[in-house]
Amino acid sequence: MPTSPTGNVVFREVQQFRQIWLWAMVLAWPGIMTAILGYGLVRRLVFGYCMDQSAAWSTEALIVGFVVPLLVSLALSWLLYAMKLITEVRADGLHVRFWPLPWRRIGFEEITEYWPRTYRPIREYGGWGIRWGLGGKAYNVSGNQGVQLVLDRGRRLLIGSRRAEELAAAVGDARAARAGREPH
Repeated sequence: MPTSPTGNVVFREVQQFRQIWLWAMVLAWPGIMTAILGYGLVRRLVFGYCMDQSAAWSTEALIVGFVVPLLVSLALSWLLYAMKLITEVRADGLHVRFWPLPWRRIGFEEITEYWPRTYRPIREYGGWGIRWGLGGKAYNVSGNQGVQLVLDRGRRLLIGSRRAEELAAAVGDARAARAGREPH
């Protein structure tokens, strides 16, 4: 498992897209496509039925029209299954990675404010993933809990977390330790 480049981990959370409603939608498309195109392919190859003699309904066109979209749908489904949000608090800062994208390090010196909060992913950010909204940028996978960060120059970043209170406490403790103060 890839790890962020530096420092000891004091908090780590890995979240993945595992919502049943999401997978029902994602897998419905290849299922419907397989049923429709498979039906046409079986009618053509087994029963010899052809709507007309045009190239659009040739056997080769049906096979390509069946296999290519199915492979693309399966590849995208695999990518969604493999995607994960990894959040780590280390001695040198907060590290966030939305796999397969690279790590993003947010140094403690960049963070001016932070607090755990409840948010509305669809209303505030338009859904889940790496999202931009009126309230800034968000990294989220599921749920409605996270840690709101206000960064230097007023930039805002929300990190979705199932353990928001613990994440905020880890950020506070690591910031205090870095500054040479006693953690809470």
